[in-house]
Amino acid sequence: MSTTYENDIPKLYGSCVFNDREMRAKLPKDVYKALKKTIENGTHLELDVANSVAVAMKEWAVENGATHYTHWFQPMTGVTAEKHDSFIQPDGDGEVIMEFSGKELVKGEPDASSFPSGGLRATFEARGYTAWDPTSPAFIKDHTLYIPTAFCSYDGQALDKKTPLLRSMEVLSEKAVKMLRLLGNNDVTGVSTTIGPEQEYFLIDSELYNMRKDLVFCGRTLFGAPAPKGQEMEDHYFGSIKPRIAAFMHDLDLELWKFGIPAKTKHNEVAPAQHEMAPIFETANVAVDHNQLTMDTMKKIAARHGLMCLLHEKPFEGINGSGKHNNWSMSTNTGENLLNPGKTPAQNIQFLVFLMAVIKAVDDYADMMRISAASAGNDHRLGGNEAPPAIVSIFLGDELTAVLESIENDTYFGKHDKVELDIGAHVLPHFTKDNTDRNRTSPFAFTGNKFEFRMLGSSSSVSNPNIVLNTAVAEALDQFYSELEGTPAEDMEHAVHELIKRAIKKHKKVIFNGNGYTEEWIKEAEKRGLYNLPSLPDCMPKFIEDKNVEIFTKYNIFTKEEIFSRYEIFLENYVKTILIESRTMADMITRDLLPAISEFSGDTALNAANKKAFLPNIKTTAEEALVKKLNDSYIYLTENVANLKDSVKEIECMEDMQAAAEACRDTLLTGMDAIAACANEAEALIPDELLPYPTYEKLLFSV
Repeated sequence: MSTTYENDIPKLYGSCVFNDREMRAKLPKDVYKALKKTIENGTHLELDVANSVAVAMKEWAVENGATHYTHWFQPMTGVTAEKHDSFIQPDGDGEVIMEFSGKELVKGEPDASSFPSGGLRATFEARGYTAWDPTSPAFIKDHTLYIPTAFCSYDGQALDKKTPLLRSMEVLSEKAVKMLRLLGNNDVTGVSTTIGPEQEYFLIDSELYNMRKDLVFCGRTLFGAPAPKGQEMEDHYFGSIKPRIAAFMHDLDLELWKFGIPAKTKHNEVAPAQHEMAPIFETANVAVDHNQLTMDTMKKIAARHGLMCLLHEKPFEGINGSGKHNNWSMSTNTGENLLNPGKTPAQNIQFLVFLMAVIKAVDDYADMMRISAASAGNDHRLGGNEAPPAIVSIFLGDELTAVLESIENDTYFGKHDKVELDIGAHVLPHFTKDNTDRNRTSPFAFTGNKFEFRMLGSSSSVSNPNIVLNTAVAEALDQFYSELEGTPAEDMEHAVHELIKRAIKKHKKVIFNGNGYTEEWIKEAEKRGLYNLPSLPDCMPKFIEDKNVEIFTKYNIFTKEEIFSRYEIFLENYVKTILIESRTMADMITRDLLPAISEFSGDTALNAANKKAFLPNIKTTAEEALVKKLNDSYIYLTENVANLKDSVKEIECMEDMQAAAEACRDTLLTGMDAIAACANEAEALIPDELLPYPTYEKLLFSV
């Protein structure tokens, strides 16, 4: 689609989207009202309405250069999928017309056999369905109309990430509205979770990228001697943006704005060649779709500039990896942020209830929060003195923590030592947003009117953590409602106070405002009984524990079969990832590094021999020591690569995915770390021109 509004951002914004403005202009009034009712209230969309929407959507798309349409969905691969069909329909006279029906809009039928199903579908059971999600707007990309859809199997089992997210959003809205009504807020008819996922990424030269098999096949370097300079000078963070990167960022903003993605902030991150983009908050479902589209667009725009965008959580050892901060809150259809402290007693009672529901949810389901961020890539990052630790805790800040302690102990709360308010059974005192420093070591931090979940990896879909958060908070609100139901209005304030008091006593163990990177915190967390799950294989048994199966089936977020299918898929993805990395490392060591070691040691030995021939008394101790060191490395690498290959073959034959994942963690990754340490030392001795792949120095500092 061609747009020429670069100098008119309001016109550019959303110009590739079939948004509310286009729907109002293109649809009959009654059809527009029916569609808006479906979008806002989740009501059923009749086929005649879908037909009218399809005609208008097709006309708009064709007017803007589209020739095809696709049902765009998010299977369990972690990336998006699409199958393109043209609008053309033969008319019987050797010509074609452009048609698109409501039936084609609301349902597609892609082959489901080759997508991960975790045992839900046999390979020969190919039929799958995509179903239009009208709450996420359609858009045009590369002359194709993209229609966001859910994806399910022939028998209705969810095979994607969108379906359970939509289910969790509906459940949270239902439970939140019930609680608000109980507290006297009768104006609200719906509550939406809103998120703003900050996206970190690396940019490197694409020619250098293509010279490294590990980057091509694995998305990360498997070994490499560190560059003389890393991030220790702290000069890259928020530093001046280089012209080539600035040009990329400019084009990225324009492209994202066309899709209606509210890209707001851009800057250099901590590590060299690392950057970040942050959008404005949107409804969770739309934000998830937009983040998937953002990652795809980043790669596309990078290619235009001769760059490669790396989204792996740890593409380079020795410098910071990349995360994705999931900023999460709850907003009513009347425009109220439920995590925003208020100025009236009613608002503050409401704030306390919803704040405490989040604290309870995270404490009760901390294991699921950790699982929602687990992946082979993210295991390299979490707890590495650059990201939150693998222990889930909540940062509230000193003032809000003191408020909760005052409620727990029925004591006075003094604000800034100037104002004393009795909050024994009364209101939370008004306090300003951002009243405390940010805690970058906390995995789940309250930042004024939202929580920032910092564990998520940069390449992951943001669906999983929001599914868990929505469901766990809905459960907490449901339990609170049961405790408060039937309380007379005049006694509600006291009843809420007692409920909050009980909840604080039970769940305060998850609150931690200190430095999450220290060994002391790990010991303290163990005393508190908090989970410490360092890797995905450690996480997955928790996923299928009774309490977790129970909550997701109770609210129909997942069926039991869907839970166990995801358990298998996560483990299988982990095992496949580590196996690919192991095979790639073995190939690179054998075919790239070992020949370079051999050539350089041979050249060094020959030079020493030539010196001896001309100057018999000359000392060649240094050359001999270098040759010995290179030869020792050659032998070590050869032997350990052979062992690695043997281990790969053993794990490939394992049928138990949990056991295979643990073997990958304990055997393959341990072996790869040892090989990488030796390879890095050897590489540092070899001239760059003898290495068939670019070094860290070139990769990180060439742009």
